[in-house]
Amino acid sequence: MLETALTAFTTFFAVIGPIDSAVLVASLTPNMTRSERRAVSIKAVSIATIIILLFALVGEPVLRQLGVSLAALQTAGGIILFILALDMTLSRRPSPSLLTLRESAEAENKAEAHAELAVFPLATPLLAGPGAMTGAIVLAANTKGDPTLLAAVIGGIFAVMALTLALLLVAQEVHQAIGVTARKVIVRVFGVLLAALAVQMIFNGLSSARLFG
Repeated sequence: MLETALTAFTTFFAVIGPIDSAVLVASLTPNMTRSERRAVSIKAVSIATIIILLFALVGEPVLRQLGVSLAALQTAGGIILFILALDMTLSRRPSPSLLTLRESAEAENKAEAHAELAVFPLATPLLAGPGAMTGAIVLAANTKGDPTLLAAVIGGIFAVMALTLALLLVAQEVHQAIGVTARKVIVRVFGVLLAALAVQMIFNGLSSARLFG
């Protein structure tokens, strides 16, 4: 159970990137008051948590109805996570379109603009992106219906999202305290860890499929 929880925490920490997300939020909300930023952060994290939990709880049954095997899911999920890990390790995390943000900022209704920002791009794809969704399905599927292991996966999700919310609430302070170099080092270290987890998922998928005897 502890191993499953640690794997879930590491996976979601790597694909969600709480520190990187906090720095990005500070960059996207320079003109917001602390209370406005708090409201946007809470809404974004809440929506992202619901999305990831849905993928963890019902993602596998839906795929099963589509005729997708666990082995195929593990292999595909590992490939997707590996691509994201390469992006984290070799370049940088993708950032939302500045044009979209500018359009939101210029919306007539300020509250509506903040709500749009919380949903897109903060909740998705920044927090609940393809990596987090895929990771949730694969990790939940690996529990093979064991409620204890599934609880460990869900616990890992909540732990990372709670940490993410805490960092988003102090986004400006995080942005000022952490340097660019330190942030890049953290992202790359977790990118390497995510790459290793992704390769293991691919190995597990190929092994389960018994393609090589």
